[in-house]
Amino acid sequence: MDKPSTLLVHFDKGSAAMANEIKADLEGSDVAAKVEAMKRAVMLLLNGETLPTLFITIVRYVLPSEDHTIQKLLLLYLEIIDKRDAAGRVLPEMILICQNLRNNLQHPNEYIRGVTLRFLCRLSEPEVLEPLVPSILENLEHRHHFIRRHALSAISAIYRLPQGDQLIPDAPELVERALASEQDASARRNAFVMLCLCGTERAVAYLLSNAERVMEWPDLLQMAAVDLIRKVCRPPNRADKGRYIKIIFSLRSSPSTAVLYECAGAIVSLSSAPTAVRAAAETYCQLLSSQSDNNVRLILLDRLNELHTSHRDVMVDVVMDVLRALASPNLDVKRKVLDLVLDLLTLRNVEEVVLYLKKEVVKTQSGELEKGGEYRQMLVEAIHACAVEYPEVAGSVVHLLMDFLGDTNVAAAVDVVLFVREIIETNPKLCVSMIQRLSDTFYQIRASRVCSIALWILGEYSLSLSEVESAIATIKQCLGDLPFFTISEEGESADSSKPAQPVVNSVTVSSRRPVVLADGTYATQSAATEAISTPSVTPGSLASTLNLRSLILSGDFFLAAVVAYTLTKLVLRLEEVQPSKVEANKACTGALLVMTSILQLGLSSYLPQPIDNDSYDRIVLCVRLLCNTGDDVRRIWLQSCRQSFAKMLAEKQFRETEEMRAKAQISHAQPDDLIDFYHLKSRKGMSQLELEDEVQDDLKAATGGFTKETDDANRLNRILQLTGFSDPVYAEAFVTVHHYDIVLDVTVVNRTKETLQNLCLELATMGDLKLVDRPQNYTLAPESSKQVRANIKVSSTETGVIFGNIVYETSNVMERSVVVLNDIHIDIMDYISPATCADVTFRNMWAEFEWENKVAVNTVIQDEKKFLNHVIKSTNMKCLTPP
Repeated sequence: MDKPSTLLVHFDKGSAAMANEIKADLEGSDVAAKVEAMKRAVMLLLNGETLPTLFITIVRYVLPSEDHTIQKLLLLYLEIIDKRDAAGRVLPEMILICQNLRNNLQHPNEYIRGVTLRFLCRLSEPEVLEPLVPSILENLEHRHHFIRRHALSAISAIYRLPQGDQLIPDAPELVERALASEQDASARRNAFVMLCLCGTERAVAYLLSNAERVMEWPDLLQMAAVDLIRKVCRPPNRADKGRYIKIIFSLRSSPSTAVLYECAGAIVSLSSAPTAVRAAAETYCQLLSSQSDNNVRLILLDRLNELHTSHRDVMVDVVMDVLRALASPNLDVKRKVLDLVLDLLTLRNVEEVVLYLKKEVVKTQSGELEKGGEYRQMLVEAIHACAVEYPEVAGSVVHLLMDFLGDTNVAAAVDVVLFVREIIETNPKLCVSMIQRLSDTFYQIRASRVCSIALWILGEYSLSLSEVESAIATIKQCLGDLPFFTISEEGESADSSKPAQPVVNSVTVSSRRPVVLADGTYATQSAATEAISTPSVTPGSLASTLNLRSLILSGDFFLAAVVAYTLTKLVLRLEEVQPSKVEANKACTGALLVMTSILQLGLSSYLPQPIDNDSYDRIVLCVRLLCNTGDDVRRIWLQSCRQSFAKMLAEKQFRETEEMRAKAQISHAQPDDLIDFYHLKSRKGMSQLELEDEVQDDLKAATGGFTKETDDANRLNRILQLTGFSDPVYAEAFVTVHHYDIVLDVTVVNRTKETLQNLCLELATMGDLKLVDRPQNYTLAPESSKQVRANIKVSSTETGVIFGNIVYETSNVMERSVVVLNDIHIDIMDYISPATCADVTFRNMWAEFEWENKVAVNTVIQDEKKFLNHVIKSTNMKCLTPP
């Protein structure tokens, strides 16, 4: 939860006494006192004070100072103060500083010259800049590169002003001459950027004339060259695209990682040819393996993901390079890598991918990796997804993964057993070996949920005589000797120290809580600690083999019911495959003994909590079934369960396919779009890359790849009118809701013939909304408009309201004018979007949070399916359960 934190900052507001104190320090001869006084003056100005009487004092006592710190603070002061009056004219006292700035531009000290030139980049008053132009141009030929660098920046800034071409009409020509003779990297970059902004043709000519030497340029200049190519190589100006791409390809061998990243982005923006896309992908993969910063890796993976959405066929070739990023210790990076790789699987690369993931699983066993359990769970999920999509690879990994059924990380063990359950159904060839392996490793399982699923697999897929007998023996071995406890003659539980007793367990139940079962009903789960002892076996070895016994004696009667259910199914199958009726009856008797022992334990006072009704009914049903079996019941138990599971898997596969189709980009070509057939074009002088590009462009034109699906109607729905048409200031807002962030883009239009000063959008919120930053003040010319952006944080799922005013001043009216805005209602539905969630994750969240809330609903809908669809549509959610 975002909670407001209060920070008290001590700040003295400007007062007449403070202004006099600053004035006195500035008039003195102490340099340190002057520095402190200038800092205080700058801070007061930044906090909204005006200090009008200070300017003349600074002109008299601070301007002549030779101290570098004071000069730098003076330039900061001059940058902050208002240089124009209410009518927009330059203040006459500004002329006083012109002479000082000219002297600084001719100062023998390079630092003073440099910082003054840098200050001039921030001046926008032509009246102040005009007398300084000759001195600025002289500095272009100064011997020190620090001054030349800032002189080029100043010329660029002045030339880009509205009247800049009148102040320095030949600026591009001067800068081009300076660039030709310049040696300093930063100065060359500043000159080249100036030409890119103000004389693009000159910059292009310089770049093409030096195309062979671009690799020798410093990285700053190479970055500027890539930016220029992106700027000039947009449709329809794509005549020299082949030459530009050749330059970018040569820059891919630059030692600078920043240049490599920009090159990859530029290649993709210029060309959609497979060769170009492959080059960009290889560059991103190279950076991915060389960079150690996790944030950089995440950004690179985002770029690769963007390539995958539009050029999947090309990205398939670099999937192994992407996998190498799993060496990163960061789980977010690993998760992103696995998600990307799973989207790039094909029949050609799936075996390599699974082999690599298999090696990573083995690495997690060493215990050296931090958060190895979570990483192993992610790998298991990834291998599961590979095996579901390409069942032929399952055999190479399933036996390795089954070693993790007893993993201490319960979530990872659950993922493994779910994987085994799905593969054993979809891969009948592996059934025999997997059942054998499951019987051998069953005693290692420690988690109740994993035991339940493993028992179901044993009961459902043990088909031959040897498999059924092995499964029954495994279950009996894990249950131990029966009964679970004995009663002495005095009616008390037998003591564990008596040698006659085979096994005695003492139990301490520590907690009980309700859990939600898969059908939405509730059951009570007990978490308990138990101490097990026996005369002939040591406690450690007993606990390691009698896993079912330990869990049942801890009060887990749901698992006990699963044991009864599995034994019933195994006995029914044994009756079908066992020719000897005697052996079948013997197995049936053994199963009945287990079930009656469980019922005896549940109904006794030996455990603090008795057996729950659901588990009791289920076990009693199994007992009755074994005593009297009909053909219909036998068919239900031995066939229908498997059929239901197969249907569930088919439904899951169908839903995943539908989701993939929904995500796929659908493009449409307009009937009157032009298509150029490149086979009929002249190919003279075209490189292979340009030919590929032509093909890709033609394909996109034919299939509608250039047509973007616009959402204009929805955008218009999100525009809210905030003021009336007759108000002096018209405002409307475009509301964008993204998760827990709300962005308001407010368009403000001055409908009067006057300049509006200090125009401010004042917003306030009601409910759990919080304004992140206060919009600044603006000056709005007559009949002009301004875009104002406000960011708002949502801290809960309650409906909130945003309200406020627009406040402004005019030169005629002394008081501030206020226009009240319409309220903006932010509805909870704006930040709820349909999503999917794994069943296990959903149940964990449901158990963790108090979500349940009963609400009485009045409705005319009679059909529950229609009502469910109505709720889904109204709440903007998604139903996770298959129909």
